[in-house]
Amino acid sequence: MEKILCAANYYQDGMIHEHQPKNISNGFVVCGRRHHNCIGTFAQIVGFPYTDEGLKIRNTEVQGFLTTDNLFVDRKEALKIATNAKQINHNVELDGNVGLISEDLY
Repeated sequence: MEKILCAANYYQDGMIHEHQPKNISNGFVVCGRRHHNCIGTFAQIVGFPYTDEGLKIRNTEVQGFLTTDNLFVDRKEALKIATNAKQINHNVELDGNVGLISEDLY
């Protein structure tokens, strides 16, 4: 059964990178415990303060999660997967329009 592994952000830089999730043909995914960790790593990769090019890539950000099947999914798809896998750690009703947040898991 597919499960959510960790928080992840996808960035589209128009380049092909090795060792990306199976469904990412170009651009890159940064993983972390929480989404702010992913953003911090991104800033280390492109440099901060952002150059015009770094800001252009930053503006393509899609927040989501990495799954145990090595797929990047957005927050809404992640909520479906985590619910199906019974990974939600509380009894609060979640908003399908927002999707999953890492605090729902751990």
